[in-house]
Amino acid sequence: LLCQLAVLSRAEAHPAVQKHLSSDHLSSKLIFIFDNIQNTGRVSTTQALIARNRLDLNRPLSATGRGVLTYLNDGCSLETEWKSALYEDTPSILQSSNIMPIRIVLFDFVGTCLDWHSSIIAALPQDIPEQDRSSFAPQWRQTYFDAKTKRIADGLPTENIDVTHSKTWDQMLTKDSFANYLPLLQTVGVKDRCITAWHSQQAWPDVAPALQRLHDEGYEVVVHANGTTRLQLDLCRSSGLQFDALFSSQLLGCVIVAAHAYDLRGAKAVGMKTVYVYRWTDDVKENQEVVKKENEAWLENMDDIDQVIGSL
Repeated sequence: LLCQLAVLSRAEAHPAVQKHLSSDHLSSKLIFIFDNIQNTGRVSTTQALIARNRLDLNRPLSATGRGVLTYLNDGCSLETEWKSALYEDTPSILQSSNIMPIRIVLFDFVGTCLDWHSSIIAALPQDIPEQDRSSFAPQWRQTYFDAKTKRIADGLPTENIDVTHSKTWDQMLTKDSFANYLPLLQTVGVKDRCITAWHSQQAWPDVAPALQRLHDEGYEVVVHANGTTRLQLDLCRSSGLQFDALFSSQLLGCVIVAAHAYDLRGAKAVGMKTVYVYRWTDDVKENQEVVKKENEAWLENMDDIDQVIGSL
């Protein structure tokens, strides 16, 4: 993935950075903007780029979106923030054990914080037995993820989440297991109601108290998830959850292909600490004993998440 790096201010750099980059004039407040995601690429250092107030470290990158990272001229921040720049080959200067304390907690949204399952089975025709509605919902969700994965594999651009849900709804109606309910599922208004239900979900009961405790401890809590900004705003409104920032795949120019364990594996691959919260509605194919070993913490709920994060 190719990331463009821009230095937005210029001053004397940390001596160690000057030595590593062989440049005398860099920024004491480096703000890296990750954008223009492509399939492959490598950024290369040239004096011309540096002279034009642009920086390129000649290192392969594995970022999947836009982010803002700052160097606050104190060494520790430099190491931590640059490690967050997702270099596959991190310079030894950045491999210090003096890591900055955690200040920001990123949350997946649907499934982790929100009970999507209850919203969907409530929107489905109530004449369908609850057991079958409960079966329909996760199959529809998996069909959605399969469709998103295929679009990426085919090199197609991202698609509005409502459009994808509409297409995958039609696929669900071809399944033999739901053939007896076709008259109900094809009733005028049912499809639109079920698609709209993805925009109105309630939070799991442990989430709001957990977010409040994290806020009280001074953490910034941020959503970083699939979907559109519109969807995230709708879900914050319906759930009543309050976050300091919302980052959607639409806004960042990237797609999170799979949920939860896969999200955390990606985060772990670029040096982030990860906490897994088990929800019975998701990751049904994952071996949870394996997941427990992959993360700093594995939780059954968010009741103690502030204490867990504080210990990392």
